[in-house]
Amino acid sequence: MDIIDWLKNRGITVKNTDMIHQAFMHSSYAHEHKGKHDNERLEFMGDAVLQLWSSNAIYPLGLSEGQMTRLRAQLVCEKALAIYGRDLHLNDFLLLGDGEEKSGGRDKDAIIADAFEAFLGALFLDQGMGPIDNILSDCITPRLAHPEDVGIIHDYKTKLQEYVQGDNRKSVHYELVRESGPANDPTFVMNAVVDGLVLGTGEGSSKKQAEQNAAHDAFEKMAK
Repeated sequence: MDIIDWLKNRGITVKNTDMIHQAFMHSSYAHEHKGKHDNERLEFMGDAVLQLWSSNAIYPLGLSEGQMTRLRAQLVCEKALAIYGRDLHLNDFLLLGDGEEKSGGRDKDAIIADAFEAFLGALFLDQGMGPIDNILSDCITPRLAHPEDVGIIHDYKTKLQEYVQGDNRKSVHYELVRESGPANDPTFVMNAVVDGLVLGTGEGSSKKQAEQNAAHDAFEKMAK
């Protein structure tokens, strides 16, 4: 069974099947197959869709703005998305390069999470929010009351933003310092920056993980 059959079993028939398959196409696969495009642009779209859907699901709970922000961050962090992807067996549909496949890429949190977001982006572009609700209602709605059950890591990005923001409404942004290593095992280094000042630096196997580690580094320094 491929992803198109998986969708049909959920009552979803897509128009652009190529775009749905592209959502699962890791950069390592695209590098090995000329003319193929990876899922990064679709991931960008899926991130926005996920933020909107989760915000809409959280809003009726009557939480404060800070509580809503923290809950959403827990529910859509990389670790959580990887768990959803595994629960739905979406990692079975990943298209990986030979090296990435051999190095265990099919079970890497960053790759599964990115593909999950790209999948949502592709579905939204093809069908709108209907299929998004079909899927996310299964994997996120049951966890709204108990996000800790997802096995969530601490969201230091949110903690740092809240700490920095205070009364001056400043915002933290993240800058890529460098990217190194092969395509199937990259290392990213990110800085957490406020007003041009580097508050912390973090390293990770994905940009999101590196950002979390940079925020953790900054938060620990500022909280001392």
